[in-house]
Amino acid sequence: MTASRDELPAHIRHRGGPDTDNRAIAYPPAPPALSVGVYDNHAHVEFADGDNPMDYTQHLDAAGSVGVLGIVQVGTDVETSRWSVALAGREPRVLAAVAIHPNEAPLLAQAGRLDHAMEVLDSLAAHPRVVAVGETGLDFFRTEPSLQELQKQAFRDHIALAKKHDLALQIHDRDAHEAVVEVLLDVGAPEKTVFHCFSGDAALAQTLSEHGWYASFSGTVTFKNSQGLREALAVMPKSHILVETDTPFLTPDPHRGKPNSPYMVPYTVVSMAHTLKMDVSLLAAQLTSNTHDVYGRWDDHPLDDLEPFLG
Repeated sequence: MTASRDELPAHIRHRGGPDTDNRAIAYPPAPPALSVGVYDNHAHVEFADGDNPMDYTQHLDAAGSVGVLGIVQVGTDVETSRWSVALAGREPRVLAAVAIHPNEAPLLAQAGRLDHAMEVLDSLAAHPRVVAVGETGLDFFRTEPSLQELQKQAFRDHIALAKKHDLALQIHDRDAHEAVVEVLLDVGAPEKTVFHCFSGDAALAQTLSEHGWYASFSGTVTFKNSQGLREALAVMPKSHILVETDTPFLTPDPHRGKPNSPYMVPYTVVSMAHTLKMDVSLLAAQLTSNTHDVYGRWDDHPLDDLEPFLG
């Protein structure tokens, strides 16, 4: 099975607004290439149309041209998790993460479909190129209070799945820092726990540091109004920081508001190096080492027949 975007439902393949399909989208210029390669630790390259017209091969080729060696492609529901595993199974530059997004999980639970979805994820998580369960977690910005207990239970279920398969955990945490930490401490965090698109302050960074959890920084750390994120970055042990794009979202300065892509990682790496007062190449080497610590090396995970997992 190939990882064609045509396998995705239309509501996943087309996520731009009604005014986006017929207008040209200008991607930002490529940054100078990094001398030392890094990885994009969290991307969604299934966004084919609308605001993000590049397909995954274009994303990956552009990324490789500036020193981005590979990506972790992240699922957010059953369909995109299947697609992510299918892509990782055929594409050596891609590893996969599988999950039900925390905004979707309580809705599935209400409809009586979450248990089945988790069974599918359990099967997908056994594939050798699946390296994480995520993105999962808590989102109190979009989820109303009456559904938050269902969201917490889904988060616990995802944590259990990560432990069962000895995978990293990629956490989505929006307006829910204290509750996320409370759940992790209550049930016990997986050995490799990553706060994707870290959005906390220095105090949360200190909590991550104390527990050996990782903070993955996106383009938001470059924004002029994100001094709190830069303070958090400075607090984190250098051995526990990662970099990501969250493609197609959160494009770094100086191109905030444009479509994002894994090739934009160097902008964020340079900004992080400036904050940490580090040589860019030394930071890149550290980030790559950290990525390998969490997910292994991309060629450690064999390409494989996906039919037992996706059939």
